[in-house]
Amino acid sequence: MGGMVSGVIVGLVDTAMVGSLGDAALGAVGFSSFLAFIYLGFFHGFSIAVQATVSRRRGEKNLLACGPYLSAGLVVIGISAPIASAILYFAIPYIIPLINSDPEVVSISVAYIRWIILQGVFVGFIAANSGFWNGLGLSRIYLPALLIMHAANIFFNYMFIFGNLGAPEMGAEGAGLATALSAVVGSVLFLLLGFRNGKPYGYLVSWPTTAEVRNVLRLAIPAGLQQFLDVAALTTTYSIVGLVGTRELACYSVLINFINLVGLPAWGLGTAGATLVGQSLGERDIPAATQWAWDVIKVGVIGMFVLGIPFWLFPDFLLSIWIHDAETRALAIWPTRILGLMICINGMGYMLATLLNGAGDVKKVTWVNLITQWCMLVPGAYLLGPYLGFGLIGIWCLHQFGYRAGHVLIFGYFWRRGDWAKILI
Repeated sequence: MGGMVSGVIVGLVDTAMVGSLGDAALGAVGFSSFLAFIYLGFFHGFSIAVQATVSRRRGEKNLLACGPYLSAGLVVIGISAPIASAILYFAIPYIIPLINSDPEVVSISVAYIRWIILQGVFVGFIAANSGFWNGLGLSRIYLPALLIMHAANIFFNYMFIFGNLGAPEMGAEGAGLATALSAVVGSVLFLLLGFRNGKPYGYLVSWPTTAEVRNVLRLAIPAGLQQFLDVAALTTTYSIVGLVGTRELACYSVLINFINLVGLPAWGLGTAGATLVGQSLGERDIPAATQWAWDVIKVGVIGMFVLGIPFWLFPDFLLSIWIHDAETRALAIWPTRILGLMICINGMGYMLATLLNGAGDVKKVTWVNLITQWCMLVPGAYLLGPYLGFGLIGIWCLHQFGYRAGHVLIFGYFWRRGDWAKILI
C-alpha cells in the first residue's frame, strides 16, 4: 500500500505541476498517460504472473524455484519491450490525431507520450521484480527503492518542466522525460536490491526453462490483456469526454488521478491478499485461502470509507490544488462528491479482481473486463455524454454506479463459487 500510494502521490504532484501550464496541458498529459499505459499495462501482467507463480512455490516451501519465474518474465520483457517501444515511438504522431482533434492537445500529447513509451523495458523490469517480492511476501524490501524513484521523478519534474538547475524548459514534455529517467533510476535500485537480498530465492542465478517461460506467459498474457482493456476503455472514454469539452477533459484527468489515489491502497491490500491466498493454495489449505480474501475485504472497506470522507466533504478545496480555473473546478465538484461516496465499492472491485488474479483465475477477470468495458462503459459514456448531453456528470455516474458496482457483484459471485481453488500453477 505504501509503495502504491507513493506512486499516486507522485502522479498528483505531476498533475499539479502540469496544471500550472493550463487546461490543454493538463488534459493532454492525463489523456496521454492512459494512452501510453495501454502499452505499458501489458508489463503489469508480468507482475501478476510472477507473483502468482512465486507465491505458490513459496507456499510449497520450494524457495529456490521462485527465481526462475522472475527470469522467465524478464527474458520475455527484454526481447519484446525494445522492439515494441521503437515501433510505437514512430507511430504515435499518426495515432494521437485519430483520438483527439484539438491541435494543441495533440502537439503536447505527442511530445509527452514518446518519453513514456521509451521507458517500456524499465517499467517491465520493475513490474516483474515487484511481483517477485510480492509473491514472497517481502514487499517491504523494495519500498525504499520505490520512494527514491518517486522522489527522483519529482526532482526531474522540477528541472525539466520549468527549466530549473540549468535544464531546458520543456513544459509538459519535461514531465514525460522526468518519468522516463525515474524509471531508469528505479530499475537500477531494484537490480541492486535483488542481488543483495534475492540469493536464497534463486534471484537471477539461472536461465529459465521453456516450461517456466510458458507457465509465466500463460498468466501474463491474459493479465496484460486485462490492463490493455482497462486502459484502452478509459482512454476511449477520455476521447469521449474530449468531445464534450476541453474543460471537462481537464476535470476528468484529475478525477481519474483521485480514483488512483484512493483506489491503489485497495490494490495494495488486494496484492497482499493475493500473496496470502497463493501461499495457502501452495500449502493446499483452501479454507485459509478463502478466509484471507474476506479478511482483506473487511479491512479494505473500512479504509476506503475513511479515505472517501474528504472527497465528499471538501471537494472544492481538494480540486483547487490541481485545477486553478474556477469555472473548470465547478464542473468537477459533484463528480468528486460521488467518488467519495462510492469509493468503498471501487475498492471492493479492485480487491476481488486482484485476489482472483493471485489465485490464477486470470482469464475470468479478463472476460469480465472485456464485457463490462466495451459493452457498458464505452458505449454508455458516448450515449450519456455527447449524444444525450448529460456531459461529464452523466459519464461519471455511469462509471461509478454502473461499471464499478457491476464489477463488485460479478467478482464477488466468482469468489464465492470457488472455481479459483482448482487452478494449478
